[in-house]
Amino acid sequence: MNLLRIALKSARFRRTNLLLTVFTIAISVTLLLGVDKIRKESKSSLLNTVSQTDLIVGARSSPTNLLLYSVFRIGNATNNVTWETYESIAAREEVAWTVPISLGDSHRGFRVMGTTSDYFDFYQYGNGRPLVLSSGEEFVGVYDTVLGADVANELGYAIGDEIIISHGLVSVDFADHDDKPFTVVGILNKTGTPVDRTVHVSLAGIEAIHIDWNEGGRSAVTLTAEQALKLDLTPTSITAFLVGLENRAQTFRVQRSINDFSGEPMSAILPGATLAEFWRTISAIEQVLFVISGFVLVVGLLGMLTTILSTLNERRREIAVLRSIGARASHVVSLILLETLMVVIAGCVAGVGLLYGLLLLARPIVVRRSGVDLAITWLDSTQLLIMGGVVLGAALVALIPGIIAYRRSIQDGLALKV
Repeated sequence: MNLLRIALKSARFRRTNLLLTVFTIAISVTLLLGVDKIRKESKSSLLNTVSQTDLIVGARSSPTNLLLYSVFRIGNATNNVTWETYESIAAREEVAWTVPISLGDSHRGFRVMGTTSDYFDFYQYGNGRPLVLSSGEEFVGVYDTVLGADVANELGYAIGDEIIISHGLVSVDFADHDDKPFTVVGILNKTGTPVDRTVHVSLAGIEAIHIDWNEGGRSAVTLTAEQALKLDLTPTSITAFLVGLENRAQTFRVQRSINDFSGEPMSAILPGATLAEFWRTISAIEQVLFVISGFVLVVGLLGMLTTILSTLNERRREIAVLRSIGARASHVVSLILLETLMVVIAGCVAGVGLLYGLLLLARPIVVRRSGVDLAITWLDSTQLLIMGGVVLGAALVALIPGIIAYRRSIQDGLALKV
């Protein structure tokens, strides 16, 4: 008995209902695989935000807070690090390089970061990828600035444009450093990290715009941009700094030494370990999304079960005829199971196709808005396991109508109902 041929003919006769079921399964599979894809790409993007940096050092704070403001430009430091302390740690023989950063100002919603030219030499992201300028050059002058890709794209800046930095994180007229404008001299390539949304200036530039300011605002005696250049623009403090060591085997010893620093309360964190811990903190959100997608799949399978059960009355005669010509129990159950698997496999294939189509459409938008690059790759072992679970679940669901169909008597199917 050719069950495949019978199943195909039966499916063709009921193609409208089955196509709707295929569509439901496809949507469920797309949601499941999509959530898994976004979860993995988000985690990869997060963990690759900073690379080849052994320690991040700042004032005494929680590791997560230090990570957020120094790497992601979220929040503020509990305190600053004095320049003398920074120089003391940077001069240690175990330290190969350091990159100081100074935060606290903004430009039209984007964070401004003061640093040195070492930032462009040593800051890396991904698997050791360096920062690359798409146009222009690194800042040299005190009032030069290098923009992240998103800053330049969203605000429409080009090389040679002037920008005004605002005091603090909220742009208001009375807090603008409009007497000391900066000139765009470089624009960085897209990185998919917070670098894209950062305005980079020199530490001397940060000092210059604040030289005639105090905690209450602008001083009564102001200095022009030219007058500020004649003064000592060495910073008195910075927000944090990145550290690269000569030998990574010394990382924990140097970390303990900095945490126990006697000059002032300090915190040194391992960026990789802290990023992983931070991901575990926020991963509960994606677990909730995954559970919701699982419920959507269950609803899809129940809908498929309902469709099959509703067609059993229409197929009584078909099944009775099969049994009357010698079809065994296994034939009847296998026929229902085969039809179900055909529908589910078609739904899985359609779901994968829909997923890749959505990824192609959404990828440039997601990269532009969030910096997460949704890589177009083959299904991995976890995603294949998800699809296998879908097929297995459908097979178990199909046993219910298969058993019901077999247990109905031949006479019930062959008798005419009037």
